[in-house]
Amino acid sequence: MNRLELAIAWRYLRTRGGSRLFSFISAIAIGGVLVGVSALIVINGVMTGMQTDLRDKILVGSPDLRVLTFGDDLTMPKWRDALARVQREPGVAAAAPFVLTQGLAQAGHNYPAAVFVEGIEPDARGVPQITTIRQKALKGDFRFASDDGTGHGAVLGSSLANRLDLNVGDTFTIISPAGSKFSASVGMVVPRTFQFQVTGIFETGLFEYDDSYIYVSLPVAQQFANLGDAVTGLEARTTSRETAGIIGERISTALGYPYRVVNWQDQNSSLFHALKLEKLAMGVILLLIVIVAAFNIVSTLTMVVTDKTREIGILKAMGLRSAAVLRVFLMQGLVIGLVGTGCGLILGVSVGVVIDHFKLISLDPSVYFIDHLPVSIQPLDVLWIVLASVAIAVLATLYPSLQAASLYPVEAIRHE
Repeated sequence: MNRLELAIAWRYLRTRGGSRLFSFISAIAIGGVLVGVSALIVINGVMTGMQTDLRDKILVGSPDLRVLTFGDDLTMPKWRDALARVQREPGVAAAAPFVLTQGLAQAGHNYPAAVFVEGIEPDARGVPQITTIRQKALKGDFRFASDDGTGHGAVLGSSLANRLDLNVGDTFTIISPAGSKFSASVGMVVPRTFQFQVTGIFETGLFEYDDSYIYVSLPVAQQFANLGDAVTGLEARTTSRETAGIIGERISTALGYPYRVVNWQDQNSSLFHALKLEKLAMGVILLLIVIVAAFNIVSTLTMVVTDKTREIGILKAMGLRSAAVLRVFLMQGLVIGLVGTGCGLILGVSVGVVIDHFKLISLDPSVYFIDHLPVSIQPLDVLWIVLASVAIAVLATLYPSLQAASLYPVEAIRHE
């Protein structure tokens, strides 16, 4: 564009003929783009923040990778060889065996609670830290050191401890269904019971863990699940969570059958897919605001073309080409889109940062598991919002621009 075309475009965006009508409509169009872009940035930041916060809470007790087996009993008897192979794999920061089973916890009353019993190595120097669950202890620790010296210590989730009315130092019973045998004397299956002492209480902020998980030492869990020397599987922490899937595929290929590898996304695939779908749906709905703003741009430029039909005819009669007229109106739409998008970008990012930094929107932790609304603004999300907004604004100018460029000079001059 040359200076003449830029001057004409700028003149048409400003007050025309003593009337402020069209300049006000231009401001409304810019405001529509501003609201749409800022709302998209803030809502996308909220959805990303919620997804990231929930993912971090889930991965407190869930590793990046789990190596399991196929088969009827779903156990891993020769786990030491597999553990050595996994530890040698590039990208694996740490690996350790685990046992996961279920039972019924009871603490001196008739109310049993169904629980998950997970066995991990007792906390000590040199023990690999696969997850951050050991860092979530509110009371006690994960050494599982009971007073009787048997190592039958247990660390309970805070909600489960409240339900069973247990505190550090108390004892309780867990009934194991594994290895139960039929007793002819009583004519029924007699379950195996184990006495544990509460040596710690943890809190992750996620109800699933806090209300139903009990951690015990690995040897005790093997005995509880009647596994002998076998384990349920191996868990591994990778150097990068984003590459866990690729590393898992390499481990699965290296180990072969009957081993299988499940990454952190596969373990919670339904939840993460639901969050992604919700974020996409919210983005599409809010993108409609920008599209509505695009209709404002169309109406604004169409009114400008109608108002300036005689001037356009005169300019074309003086030698201004149709392509130049097209560029004049395209520039007007582009200015409206860029100004609205730029202001919306500044407003959206500022609002998101302020909400997250000062925790302006409080939430009930007992319901949402978080005490404030998190906002995580990702550069890639902001980039596609900006590009989509500018592209919609430019597309909205095509019809009025082509309408102005197709005017015949004589007919335009005679227009009233």
